[in-house]
Amino acid sequence: MASKAPARTGSAGRVSSRNAQFQTWQALLTNRNKRQRLGQFLIHGVRPVTLAVEYGWPVQQLLYPAGQQRLSSWAQRLLEESGIPATAVDPELLAELGERESTAPELIAVGGLPRDDLDRLAPGPDFLGVAFDRPTNPGNIGTLVRSADAFGAAGLIVTGHAADVYDPKCVRASTGSLFRLPVVRSQSPAEVLEWVEAQRERGVPVKIVGTDEHGDTSVADCDLTGPVLLVVGNETVGMSTRWRELCDEVVSIPIGGAASSLNAASAGTLMLYEAARQRGFPAV
Repeated sequence: MASKAPARTGSAGRVSSRNAQFQTWQALLTNRNKRQRLGQFLIHGVRPVTLAVEYGWPVQQLLYPAGQQRLSSWAQRLLEESGIPATAVDPELLAELGERESTAPELIAVGGLPRDDLDRLAPGPDFLGVAFDRPTNPGNIGTLVRSADAFGAAGLIVTGHAADVYDPKCVRASTGSLFRLPVVRSQSPAEVLEWVEAQRERGVPVKIVGTDEHGDTSVADCDLTGPVLLVVGNETVGMSTRWRELCDEVVSIPIGGAASSLNAASAGTLMLYEAARQRGFPAV
C-alpha cells in the first residue's frame, strides 16, 4: 500500500547532480579499495535493507528518490522510524546507484563495514562454520552465506585473495543473510588455524573438514555432529595445498551424470545440509 511521503526527520539534504557525494556512492558499486577505505558499501533490495536495520547493522544513511510524493508503507516506516539520516537523490541518479535501467528503487542503504574479527563467530560445543578458500565469484560467496544461515552455521570465513564480501553481487546473492550471519575475511589459512587452535585450548575441539572431489571418504561417512569448520575450495582449483594439510579429514560428494564436479557454493551447501541433517535438522 502506498502512502504520502512524510517529512523526513534527520534529513541529510538532497543530491540532484553528479557531485562529489554522488561519485563517492557510485564508486562503492565497483571500487573495492574505495569501499575498504571509506568503510562503506551499498545495500539494495527490500529484504536486505529490512534485515540490515532489523539486525542492528551499522546503516549510516538511507537514500530515497527526491520529488516522489508517494512511497510504500515499508519505505515510509523506515524513513520515519529508523532514526537513520536520509538523503533525497534525483530519481535518475538513484536508479544508477540501484543498477537499474529505468525506475529508481524506493530506498538504498549505505552500510558500514564491521570488523574482520574471527571471534565474531563465537564458537561453542555445537559450532558449525565454513571457510571459503579464495573464491573469485562474489555471487558464490553470497550464495554460501545464504546457505550457511539457512542450515544453522555460526559464520563464514573468506580466506586469501578473494572476491569482496561487500560487492553488490555478493550482498544481493545473500538475500539479507549477510546481515544476520557473521562473515569475516582472513588473510590466510594460518591465521584461521591459530584461531582454531585457540578454540581447542579453551575446550572446543574444532575439527577441520575439507571438501574435494578426490576426498578420502564420502561426506555421508564423516561425523559432522561435533564442532566443525567446513572448508570449501576455490571454484577452479579447489582447496590450496596449505588448507589440505590443515584438514583433519577430506571428504567427497558422490555425483553422477556428465558433470565433472559441483559448483563451489553448491558443494558447500550440500556439506552444510549434511551437517545439519546429522544434528537433527529440521528440529521437530
